[in-house]
Amino acid sequence: MSTLTTSTITGKKYSFYRLLNIPVNWFVKSKAIPQNPISELSIDLSKPILYVLPYHSKTDLLALRQRAKFLGLPDPLENNQIEDQILPRFVFITNGLNLIPTDSKNQSAKIFHAYLSLHNEFSELDVQMLPVSVLFGRSPGREGAKPTPTLRKLNGFQKFFATIWLGRDSFVRFSKTVSLRNMADEHGTDEVIAEKLARVARMHFARQKMATVGPRLPLRKAMFDKLLASKAIEKAIEDEAKQKKISIEKARKSAHDMLEEIAADFSYEMARITDRVLRWTWNRLYQGINVHNAERIRQLAHEGHSIVYAPSHRSHMDYLLLSYVLYHQGLMLPHIAAGINLNFWPAGPIFRRLGAFFIRRTFKGNKLYSTVFREYLGELFARGYSVEYFIEGGRSRTGRLLNPKTGTLAMTIQAMLRGGSRPITIIPVYIGYEHVMEVNTYARELRGATKVKEGFWSMLSGLRKLRNLGQGYVNFGEPISLVNYLNQQAPDWRDYIDPLDAPRPSWLTPVSTSIADRIMVSVNNAAALNAMNLCVTALLASRQRALAQDQLIEQIAVYIDFFKHVPYHKDMTIPTESPAILLEHAISMQKFVIEEDSLGKIIVLPREQAVLMTYYRNNIQHLFALPSLVASIILHHKNIEFQRLLEKITLLFPLLKAELFLSQQESELSSHIQSILKELSRQRLIKLNPDNNHSSLHLPRIRALQLFAASSRETLQRFAITMSLLTNDPQISRNELEKSSRLAAQRLSILHGINAPEFFDKEVFSTLVNTLRKLNYINDYGDAIVQNTQAVYDILGELISPEIIATIESVDEEPPEEEIGMVDLH
Repeated sequence: MSTLTTSTITGKKYSFYRLLNIPVNWFVKSKAIPQNPISELSIDLSKPILYVLPYHSKTDLLALRQRAKFLGLPDPLENNQIEDQILPRFVFITNGLNLIPTDSKNQSAKIFHAYLSLHNEFSELDVQMLPVSVLFGRSPGREGAKPTPTLRKLNGFQKFFATIWLGRDSFVRFSKTVSLRNMADEHGTDEVIAEKLARVARMHFARQKMATVGPRLPLRKAMFDKLLASKAIEKAIEDEAKQKKISIEKARKSAHDMLEEIAADFSYEMARITDRVLRWTWNRLYQGINVHNAERIRQLAHEGHSIVYAPSHRSHMDYLLLSYVLYHQGLMLPHIAAGINLNFWPAGPIFRRLGAFFIRRTFKGNKLYSTVFREYLGELFARGYSVEYFIEGGRSRTGRLLNPKTGTLAMTIQAMLRGGSRPITIIPVYIGYEHVMEVNTYARELRGATKVKEGFWSMLSGLRKLRNLGQGYVNFGEPISLVNYLNQQAPDWRDYIDPLDAPRPSWLTPVSTSIADRIMVSVNNAAALNAMNLCVTALLASRQRALAQDQLIEQIAVYIDFFKHVPYHKDMTIPTESPAILLEHAISMQKFVIEEDSLGKIIVLPREQAVLMTYYRNNIQHLFALPSLVASIILHHKNIEFQRLLEKITLLFPLLKAELFLSQQESELSSHIQSILKELSRQRLIKLNPDNNHSSLHLPRIRALQLFAASSRETLQRFAITMSLLTNDPQISRNELEKSSRLAAQRLSILHGINAPEFFDKEVFSTLVNTLRKLNYINDYGDAIVQNTQAVYDILGELISPEIIATIESVDEEPPEEEIGMVDLH
């Protein structure tokens, strides 16, 4: 048996490591990135593993050992035995600053060569090379200062103090494994390949460190001076002075004050403190935070992309939660665009130190401000920072995604047009909750209450109400490369050299709008089904907002089973727990009333809760849009040919797609509907004839089909209101159409007990009217094309109960002259 004696762990060396392990175990409590590397990185425990560390550090090795043993990975201090060869299970790529000099660079090449040579001898051998880096702290340091401990090697004394001070803020970062079998087969096994492998590993760790820590932080004054000296801001200052007839110095001071108002002032120490506070807070507020698809972001950051996070916006918790998740996923913290309304004491200074830069609600009529903001945003990208902004502009009051705002997105594209060296990639992010702390406030605002201004006392009031928030969900959607998108949508974009002096390109606005819509679709694609939104979807579908416990469990099972077999998108997530456990968890959130009779328990959603719970149903309503419509049509026709079913859905689909940001394309409808029908048939909710050309009811399970169909009930009712108004009065103005639609919806909600506050939301009807114009239901003169609106209304009339249709048509006959007072739906 042969042994590589210079690096394998002998008994004497093992005893030394055990002794050193005592203080390491005491001071170091590292976190693994990713949290479960075996499953997330597809590590095969049946194959040998070789841990690769960036530089010689016994403390780093022991920190790795601590995490490896906890995660069920092999102990790095134990050797690998391959046939008659004993080789070390770890390798250091370069030297550390040790008291006793080492030759890690030469040693690593020898170890790689020894492993590669074994692959020549044993054809079935496949050693997994697992790169691992250990970070004590995450401070990027300041420009002009010495590198921080995070970014440089430490000698023994420095490492000792770093371990004490930062041991509980340390991270063990695992990367994707590299197959030495593939390396040997593709590149050979000689010493040159072994040395090249070591060089590639060194480059990998350098990139990884930049992706995790980010570039050094700027000196605020130096950055301001640089920006104020830029051609764009100098010209804007001159224009400001001429327009307002003030001195250049006064205009420059205004520009400087705007930078002070806008710019972040990131502090790593503030991030560390906030992380500890949030860790304590999340553990008490949330029963778990679920993160999906983070590895794709780590890969992009590793490849040098500038990342723009574009999350959904449902709560003030969003930016705190996303930053917390990114920090613990080993990614640099983003600079976050925050509304100027959040710049109040003490939240404003804290947010600014956490990377927030503040943005006014409108730039209209203020060229100097828009130029200063655009230049600041461009500087962030030029320096390599990641950026986060909420493309919806504000928080959703209904639980649905809002129509996107494209101003900041257009500035992002302009920043790339200036020739930045790093590609910019947008990451849509779905953030979901089982309880949103502001949901009561949202319901009051939708009923007409004035929006409460953010401030210190309102913040304290909100904190006082915090309690069990259930589970949180952060799902990263499919990345959108701006370069690739512009290559497809505006092939000549590279010809636009200097956007500062030239007018905006004609393609910028339509391309920005197109990207914004794609972001919203991608956010919806990454939706998370959870206990709360599944339960309330079923309960709200019941006209009495109540179901027997067994019925509710059965309906949750129907939903979960459906999306397992017909997934809306590969990025959506489905709970793995049983329906009974999900219901038990939802009940623990104390939103439902449990009544009991001789036949068992009944789960009731009280009327005062029903209004609030629509918010959580709306988070996932887009997932149910098409299957619910299919179920509704079959339910009302009892027996229908596939072609007729497809024709009806094709007519309604564009309206649903525009309102709910659906991912399906019209060309995919036929195959997608066939998949829906097959799954409904598999679950015995409907019957399909042998050639799949006819769908009919399966009466024993009609209750489950009715609940599925009811998910689209209120959406179809709103469509019917507007289509009826257009058909009866083709020349109605747009403003009057929106107003009358909203008033009719309010009346309908009163007369028929419709509990959804978004049912008469102004934005929803505005979107619908815009869509009707785009789809040629309204001509260029603003008049309705009656044959088109009548065709849709005829389909809707078949799917809506006669009493609802009667109310809609009675409202059309006598349109109210004054707006109905906002109804307290409680």
